[in-house]
Amino acid sequence: MKTDRELLELAAKAAGVIGHFANNGEDALIFFDNPKTPGMWGVWNPLTDDGDALRLAVKVGAWPVRGRRVIPGDWSESIFIRVVVNGLQFDEIFTDDPYAATRRAIVRAAAEIGSQS
Repeated sequence: MKTDRELLELAAKAAGVIGHFANNGEDALIFFDNPKTPGMWGVWNPLTDDGDALRLAVKVGAWPVRGRRVIPGDWSESIFIRVVVNGLQFDEIFTDDPYAATRRAIVRAAAEIGSQS
C-alpha cells in the first residue's frame, strides 16, 4: 500500500505536473507550478480537491463509475467507486464520503500510470 505522498508524486508524474513535495503537518500537500494558473505556485492535491481530481482524471483518461457489490454469505452490500484506466481497475469502497472515495480512486489510477512511465 502506497502512502499519500507516494500516490501524489506518482500521479503528478503521470499528469506532467512538476513541483516538489511539502507537508503542512496535517495533510500531504504538493506545491507545483500550479496547473490551475500556469506560471504561478500553488497547492495541487487531488486527494483533497475535487477540481484537481477532475483535471487529473481528464489528463490521464480515468473515468469513475459508481457500483454496488453484494458480499456473499452475509448478503451485505457495499457501494464503491471504480476507475478503469489502461485495462486496470481501482475500487474504493465508501460509506460517508463518495467524493473522497472518487478522488482517491482517480489518484490511485493515475499513480499506477506514473509508476509505469
